[in-house]
Amino acid sequence: MRRYDLIVIGGGSGGVRAARVAATQGAKVLLAEESRVGGTCVIRGCVPKKLMVLASRVGMEMQDGRGFGWTFDAARFSWPDLKSNVDAELDRLEHAYATALSRAGVHTEASRAELLGGGCVKLCSTGERISGERILVATGATPINDDDLIGRSLCATSDDFFNWTTQPRRVVVQGAGYIALELACLLARLGSEVSVVFRADHILRGFDQELREHLQAELAAAGIRLVPRATLTAIQRDGQGLSATLSDASVITTDAIIRAIGRRPNTRGLGLARAGVTTDDRDAIVVDDDFQTSARGIYAVGDVTNRIQLTPMAIREGHVFAETVYAGRARSALPSIVPTAVFTTPELATVGQTEAEAVAWHEHVDVYSTQFRPMKATLSGRAGKCFMKLIVKRADDRILGAHLVGPDAGEMIQLLGVAITMGARKGDLDATLAVHPTGAEEWVTMRTPTRRHGRSEAA
Repeated sequence: MRRYDLIVIGGGSGGVRAARVAATQGAKVLLAEESRVGGTCVIRGCVPKKLMVLASRVGMEMQDGRGFGWTFDAARFSWPDLKSNVDAELDRLEHAYATALSRAGVHTEASRAELLGGGCVKLCSTGERISGERILVATGATPINDDDLIGRSLCATSDDFFNWTTQPRRVVVQGAGYIALELACLLARLGSEVSVVFRADHILRGFDQELREHLQAELAAAGIRLVPRATLTAIQRDGQGLSATLSDASVITTDAIIRAIGRRPNTRGLGLARAGVTTDDRDAIVVDDDFQTSARGIYAVGDVTNRIQLTPMAIREGHVFAETVYAGRARSALPSIVPTAVFTTPELATVGQTEAEAVAWHEHVDVYSTQFRPMKATLSGRAGKCFMKLIVKRADDRILGAHLVGPDAGEMIQLLGVAITMGARKGDLDATLAVHPTGAEEWVTMRTPTRRHGRSEAA
């Protein structure tokens, strides 16, 4: 029986980072991945999605160019060409990941792996049993599409979307989270007729309410049909494509349906119960602050634990696990401040507390907000406004949250995340010289609160 210091099950962001860091610290490491090295983010998530989002904005840029004196004749978009180019980039990245693992000394097995208990793992491709002093489960999450929806087999998941060889003329997207809105938006910008069906009144549950409302209005103005307070109840084929019946008894005829209603920790069939690993009611592996599961010697990081389902979080957890165990450098993996972006067009980005959270936690809160037309729109004529919002704790002037919708929102929120993590105060922004003319200068020029929560100044 082959023996390793560390066996990693799952070759996504968290697993690859943990394996590579552990190996560079002298550990003998094996990584087992049943699909492609790189996982959800690289192969069927963040990377191909962002490339396709960028592609979807090219046509808009050409339209805007007319206001700046440019003309573009005979412009044509080719889905097969885009897919071919994206696939080539994913192949390059997968090779780069595999090469980095090999150079670090990690042995990689292209196989599904299952826990057997007692520090043993079975490679399903060969049946071979291997043992490890420690085992790390980093199998990520998988799209949900196994409920009782009639005709669910006719629907695509977000994973399936990246395998489409042609672009549907009409698409129904079910869901209102990151993935649903990003795919809906890029498809609409590339010319598909898109309808988004979701249960709530507003998109992006859990985000700042004012931010949700602003983006929802922008998406509707961009031509995306939004169908709130509805779910899919049945799907069937008809002579015109697919017929989607909604909970309000209405019917949408479409060519494709994407269900992006959430992701489930990818724990099924791993042998967790046999190995004594506890999962919660959502199938997530339960871990402590050191990523230790209920079974001695078995750990878990990333989306399979269902704590913060973001690629940078999985990478950080994998890195912290490996450094703690194999380099003796313990540090916290869970940050108190989590910047994030939704790559719709326009983009949405946020960091820190929402207005509602701040008001619930703090006695006195000031809110600064602004809406403005982007400078580019003055010549392009494109409709829509940027929205920016700061949440400030009045007692010590500390910035509790920042939220925005507009161009380059993801780029701005990364740097705001640094400032807020360092404890920036509103006065620090006020004291910073503006870079003019930019959209970002609005962050340092908002002087008067839009509204104030808590006792009045007189009180």
